[in-house]
Amino acid sequence: MSTTATSRSRAGHPDQVDVRGPRFAAWITTGVLVAVLVLSTFSTVAAGLLLAAQAVVFGLGAARGPRNSPYGQVFARFVAPRLSPTTEREPVAPLRFAQLVGLAFAVVGVAGFLTGLTAVGTVATGFALFAALLNAAFAFCLGCQIYPLVARFRRSTSITAA
Repeated sequence: MSTTATSRSRAGHPDQVDVRGPRFAAWITTGVLVAVLVLSTFSTVAAGLLLAAQAVVFGLGAARGPRNSPYGQVFARFVAPRLSPTTEREPVAPLRFAQLVGLAFAVVGVAGFLTGLTAVGTVATGFALFAALLNAAFAFCLGCQIYPLVARFRRSTSITAA
């Protein structure tokens, strides 16, 4: 069996993931972003550094997909084996887009905290926190909801450019 076939048989659906994985990641993200906001009341530099670490996690999730992100790896190794088999999956592409949106807010937040624009850092972190909490608590992925609009826009601009 080839490596690709092996990874597909293990993953089940290479272009879809267990819905519980991204929700698990959203809970961790929620905790980190709350910590950033609390930390920002004591040290904006420390808050900026913690948010930068979360930005790296967002970036890896956007580039490598939810299954290969740091939180996705924790879920796969330590949480998923203790759960019953999944009955619900979701596509990877919208989740990667959501991570990209999270990365954008985190980068703006880091820039705000590290340049002394604390309000910018706080608001950007707050937006990212709101989105993460929606996903974690209510299984509502805001970035995933926006994704079809962006995908449609990208298709229409590539058609008119051709």
